[in-house]
Amino acid sequence: MKTNQADNAAKSLPRDRKRPLTMAIAGNPNAGKTTLFNTLSGAHQHVGNWPGVTVEKKQGSFNYHGRAVHIVDLPGTYSLTAYSLEEVIARDYILTETPDVVVNIVDASNLERNLYLTVQLLELGAPVIIALNMVDVAEGRGIRIDHEQLGKLLGVPVIPMVARTGKGKDELMRAALDPPPPVQLRVNYGRDLENAIQKLCDAMAAAPGTPPPGGGARHAAVKLLENDSVYEKKLRDSFGPDIVERKNRLAARIEQTLADDTETLLVDRRYGYISGLIREVVSRPAVDKRTMTDNIDAVLTHRALGLPFFIFAMWATFQATFTLGAKPMEWLDMFFGWLGGVFAALLGDTLIGSMVVDGVIGGVGGVLSFLPSILILFFAIAMLEDTGYMARAAFIMDKVMHKLRLHGKSFIPLLVGFGCTVPAIMATRTLENRKDRIVTILVAPLMSCGARLPVYVLLAGAFFSPAAAGNVIFSIYLIGILFAILLARIFRTKLLKGDTTPFVMELPPYRMPTLKSVLLHMWERAWMYVKKAGTTLLSIALLMWALITFPLTFPGQDAMERELSRRAAAVEQRASEIGAAPGAAIKDARYNELVEAVEEQEREISSAQLRHSLAGRVGRFIEPVLNPIGFDWKTGIALISGFAAKEVIVSTMGIIYSVGSSAEASSELTGALRADPIFTPLTAYVLMLFTLLTIPCMATVAVIHRETGSWKWTAFSLGYHTVLAWVVCFVVYQGGRLIGL
Repeated sequence: MKTNQADNAAKSLPRDRKRPLTMAIAGNPNAGKTTLFNTLSGAHQHVGNWPGVTVEKKQGSFNYHGRAVHIVDLPGTYSLTAYSLEEVIARDYILTETPDVVVNIVDASNLERNLYLTVQLLELGAPVIIALNMVDVAEGRGIRIDHEQLGKLLGVPVIPMVARTGKGKDELMRAALDPPPPVQLRVNYGRDLENAIQKLCDAMAAAPGTPPPGGGARHAAVKLLENDSVYEKKLRDSFGPDIVERKNRLAARIEQTLADDTETLLVDRRYGYISGLIREVVSRPAVDKRTMTDNIDAVLTHRALGLPFFIFAMWATFQATFTLGAKPMEWLDMFFGWLGGVFAALLGDTLIGSMVVDGVIGGVGGVLSFLPSILILFFAIAMLEDTGYMARAAFIMDKVMHKLRLHGKSFIPLLVGFGCTVPAIMATRTLENRKDRIVTILVAPLMSCGARLPVYVLLAGAFFSPAAAGNVIFSIYLIGILFAILLARIFRTKLLKGDTTPFVMELPPYRMPTLKSVLLHMWERAWMYVKKAGTTLLSIALLMWALITFPLTFPGQDAMERELSRRAAAVEQRASEIGAAPGAAIKDARYNELVEAVEEQEREISSAQLRHSLAGRVGRFIEPVLNPIGFDWKTGIALISGFAAKEVIVSTMGIIYSVGSSAEASSELTGALRADPIFTPLTAYVLMLFTLLTIPCMATVAVIHRETGSWKWTAFSLGYHTVLAWVVCFVVYQGGRLIGL
């Protein structure tokens, strides 16, 4: 028996044909909407007006293999924002009449413009099927569209069609009669707008009232920020005037920061999403008309030039961080040295004096001395983000990650990790696939957060020339990126096997950032660093001071102090013999030898006291494990303290190397490290590597457990970071020694 395609289609349709199917057709003017309506409904159509207005309303009805279908041709519109009556009608019909399916007809030859309406329909949560019309015209222009990939990325069926010939009609109807569940697209509108959206959602959640149907509170907040008059009235009626006033305040703040109105910013972000979408699914011949963004992207996202430029941009960032921050750091270092001297003179050689000078000023001050470098780093990152380049960097790395069979969207949390690992891990919530999310969480700590930068700057500045220090720091950041990519591939292919989900990279147009915007974004991140120094780090610094100071006595202390007194008396006697005036510079060789002997004895007492302190006992206990990678027990103490927060490594070193020394010496940690025979350029580089690769801070560990919901993955993260850090550092240190470094 001979059958045709339509008969086969009928057999595959759902059996529930009792309830008529309501189908709405939405699309841009001239996209083929009316042609599709006529193709589907034939002569069974009725033309009238929408209630209360003179806008034409087309309706039709027909049967498709025994199923009654009611079809409505919505007014042609470019968006769902209330700019025109047609847009209001189309949106209100979808929200109030709730059709079973919305067929969004899209002109394949003008995809970018048409997809703007598609994005808004999906943000609304409408049950959308995309009819990709005029594919013949697009192909005639050399445009190739991967409709299957487009469907995967948007989460809705995409049916290629030629409406005027009826090609694709049966495929469209089969999809319409068995549509997938509606999906609500969530476009990332950037930090400032997303913060405003969240605050409006929180305000609606806390107040009596209900958001308008469709899209929920988030969609209502977006429409408010778009200055949509219809939504504004509905929300004012539901929540009162406070919600609109709150929106006005948030919008004014954003406009002052970004020098543009929120409506324009939202449109730019949507088109940025669409631009990334098109890059994934469309291939076309070169065109003559190019925008500024196109011209810039031709270089910055070029297959051959894109990655080298990204590497250069990162290198320049870290080079500037070190070179431009060196002098301000020196000034701050001098200030805290002076401040320590003032308090040392006021409090004297007492336990309280030691706590204030060595614990508070030596610890917290040592961390705050690196604030200039932190500010410069965050300024550079804010510039890259606000100009739109950071999205291109993610796009460039997405290509690399695709080749490694990794999820491109995972690179976004990894970029966030350059600032702080905690929000980076929280950002993995945007990943739909749990396996992708866990892999990204596991490798996110390998991105060097801002808290590690003080450690890098301290060690690079102490053991490498100013010309080389920036390159050394850049190499550490680069190693973190490479390990993250490598381990993500291993985890995804060996430990957490499975297919990755499709990914759209948003590419907003390039913008000239305002100075105010960049400075605000820089300070937001830097202020977190300062607050941590004044709260968490202060507490940890005091704890480490106590562990390093107590107990106050140690074996052999009396004999060592008697020897110190004897040497000090010899200095005074020699000064009397040569008639030296108090405070004057003395060039007598014998006198200087006696002074050096006193200082040597003071160092021995300090070393003995530290060795027998509570922290020293812990350090000596783990020293056998650290010796093969070049570290002693003092470095071990600093690394243990770094579990609280990575900046604490610097403050702990400041406390360790200032115990028993003058207040002035406590601000000269760089010189103290150089004077320690355990430290060499090789040891310093290995310590930077260990700081990069070892277990993250305790706040990050807590977030890992919360986001994975599993102690198993938390323990795995701690274990693999520890093993990775030790093995890599062992290879580098022992290899460096073999070649004479």
